[in-house]
Amino acid sequence: MRYDLDDLRLFLHVVAEGSITSGAGRMHLSLPSASARVRALEQSAGVALLIRGRRGVRPTPAGTTLARHARDVLTQTARLDGAVASYRRPPATPLVLLAGGSAMHRLIPLALVSFLREYPDVDVTVAECRTPRTVRMLADGEADLGIVLDDEARGCGLDTEALGDDSLVVIGQAGGILAGRTAMPYREVAEHPLVGLDAGSSLRRWIEKHVGAHAPVPRYRTSVANLNTVIALVAAGAGLAVVPRRAVDPNQPLAMCDLQEPWSRRRHLLAWGTKVEVASGAAGALAEHLRRVALSDEGASLPQ
Repeated sequence: MRYDLDDLRLFLHVVAEGSITSGAGRMHLSLPSASARVRALEQSAGVALLIRGRRGVRPTPAGTTLARHARDVLTQTARLDGAVASYRRPPATPLVLLAGGSAMHRLIPLALVSFLREYPDVDVTVAECRTPRTVRMLADGEADLGIVLDDEARGCGLDTEALGDDSLVVIGQAGGILAGRTAMPYREVAEHPLVGLDAGSSLRRWIEKHVGAHAPVPRYRTSVANLNTVIALVAAGAGLAVVPRRAVDPNQPLAMCDLQEPWSRRRHLLAWGTKVEVASGAAGALAEHLRRVALSDEGASLPQ
C-alpha cells in the first residue's frame, strides 16, 4: 500500500494528542477532513488503527506499530530532503532560525543537537527575536524558520503550524507560599518578591504588555539572562517567578501553580519564511527536529 506523508504526520499528531480534533488542529485541518484521512488510512491498511471512545482515541496494536514506523519514515524523508538540498544551497549560506527566549530554553538547543549531528554540511544561525520582528523578517525573506506566539502571529499571512504549549505558570520554593495552591492571579504574584529575566527579554516584555496597569508594580530582587538561572534562584528561595510550564523539570523540588489570566495560556507556532519551500530541503529537516523535540518536551511537562 502507499502512504501519504501528511497522513502519517496527522496520525502521529492524533496519537500524541489522544484526539482527532487536536491532531487536526496541529495540521491546520478541519475535523471532517482529518477524520476522512484517518478513515482512509485505516481502509488502506485493512485494519483498525484507533480505538475511539468518549474521552478521545488511542492506538490499537496495529496503530502503535504504524506510529513507530511512521516516525522513522518521516525522519528518513527529512534526512533525504536535506541531503539533496545541500547540493542546491550554497554551503556558506546558513539556515536562519528565529525565536523568543522561551523556545531558547530547551526546544531549540535539543533540536539543534540532533539536527547538526545528522546534517554536518548544514549550518544554522539562531537569534532571539520577539514575535513581531520574527514575522517581519520571515515575510521579508531574511529568515527561514521562526518560532512565534499564536496570539501575536495570528493573521500574519505566513505558513504556520502548531508546535506546542508555551503557557506560563508561577513557581516558588517547595513548601513555600505556593504550597497547596493550584492557581493564582498575577496581581497577587506581583505582591511578592520576584526573580525574572532581563527587562529586554521577550518573556518579560510579554508579561508587562499584558499586565499593564492592572497589577502592583513588581519588585524584582534580581534579573538574569536565562531561565535555568531563574529556576535555580527560585528553588533556593530568592522569590517567585513566572515561567513557561515546560521549562520546569517535574523532578525539581519546586511548588508550581497556574496563572489565572487568559493571557498566560500561549502556544508556539512554527512559521516559515516566504522564500522557503515548506517541508522540503534543509529547512524541512530542521522543522522535523523541532517538531519531535516539541512533542516529547510537551509530553514530559504535562501535569501529573
